Amino acid sequence: MAFKPNYRQQRSDRNRSKEQKKLEKLQKREEDAAKRKAARGDDDTTDEALPDDEATSETPPETPDGPQENPH
Repeated sequence: MAFKPNYRQQRSDRNRSKEQKKLEKLQKREEDAAKRKAARGDDDTTDEALPDDEATSETPPETPDGPQENPH
């Protein structure tokens, strides 16, 4: 006599293989991107080299009374 189908196990096996495939694809994309960057000679250190004051200068400073309001 054959076993009863275990649908939950089959589904989890399919999901596990899908996740594995996605991770492999993502890793390959990252490796390809790293190769392209190395060929161009780009560095990712330009953003990290900024001090915290310059990195957050886009947001308006807060006053002791609260955030500044836009006069426009």
